[in-house]
Amino acid sequence: MKPGGEVRIIGGLWKRSKLPVANLPGLRPTPDRVRETLFNWLGQDLSGWQCIDPFAGTGALGFEAASRGAASVVLGENNSTCIEVMQKNAQRLKATHIRMQRGDGLSLLRQQAAHSLDLVFLDPPYDFPGYEACLQLSLACLKPGGFAYLEAAQAWPAETLLAAGWRLHKHLKAGAVHAHLLQPAA
Repeated sequence: MKPGGEVRIIGGLWKRSKLPVANLPGLRPTPDRVRETLFNWLGQDLSGWQCIDPFAGTGALGFEAASRGAASVVLGENNSTCIEVMQKNAQRLKATHIRMQRGDGLSLLRQQAAHSLDLVFLDPPYDFPGYEACLQLSLACLKPGGFAYLEAAQAWPAETLLAAGWRLHKHLKAGAVHAHLLQPAA
């Protein structure tokens, strides 16, 4: 594995910690600025939250949530190299509340118990054809008052999200990234 750079934890227990990431084509960590804004929207303290990132890649979003007190974070990823790097990062930080699971993100979402999660990170590859399925599956596993973070190459119109059962809570465009914080509409 060639070195691929690093991501920096923005806040919480591991603030300023730098985590190595794999050098793989198409791997694009959520930028620091976007993560900082997202966790400003959510609040700095996620104590007790149950979180999942079914398309973890570098794990930056999940590590950030764990650093801010999330009780449980599941990082799902298809790529074994990414899993290996995330496991080493978790060991180095002594992050016993972070669990890696290798496999398909949609399958991982299907495995979640109904109304069991406070936060779902949805950051699949931008050319992923299953965004709608991700949104549908996420609705089923969120607790009342829970959030989904959707990262995409384009803005999702509020009307489209509403038709899928979501309310757009916040939106940010930073470079090529469109960050959406969503809540169930009902």
